[in-house]
Amino acid sequence: MRQTNHLNTISLFLLALTFLFTGACKDKPTPKPRGYFRIDLPQKKYVKLDSIEAYSFEYASPAIISRPERHPDKKNFININYPQIKGKVHISYMNIENNLTQLMEDSRDLVYKHSVKADAIQERVYERPEDKVYGIMYEIGGNAASSVQFFMTDSTEHFIRGALYFNATPNKDSLAPLINYATEDIEHLIETLHWK
Repeated sequence: MRQTNHLNTISLFLLALTFLFTGACKDKPTPKPRGYFRIDLPQKKYVKLDSIEAYSFEYASPAIISRPERHPDKKNFININYPQIKGKVHISYMNIENNLTQLMEDSRDLVYKHSVKADAIQERVYERPEDKVYGIMYEIGGNAASSVQFFMTDSTEHFIRGALYFNATPNKDSLAPLINYATEDIEHLIETLHWK
């Protein structure tokens, strides 16, 4: 009899314990959201690029200037390579020959081709009349292939166009720190641009 009471007490205790643990879990367990790797961005030190015939500007020293493989004969075309973040700014140069409106429209068309994947496209106008530097920088939100594009001109002779690309599948969340890092450099490039 004593053993039966003891077994009943243990059974009641285990049953109460089971109800306690199952009753405490009201929320269903959910997996944690997918995270992204932490990216250590290189320190910046701006250096003047003065080896191009048509223009000069300052760029961040971790970047490497190179000639584009597709246009090695065009001496004013360059790439600003960011090997640490697998990014590149393509810069092309054209002489204005009564075609400024067409060059600006072509640049705008290239930006708005990204509107299929873009959440938004913001335009920022730049004007430095004392240096004859005018242009627009486009920030393309969303999962577009190019997140920043720009063109700059003196409106009479020089016209450059730039576009930022990453060697990665476009993902606005994972690329956001890299885009911000490179956008600061593009803004600095625009603010220090001078024609020769």
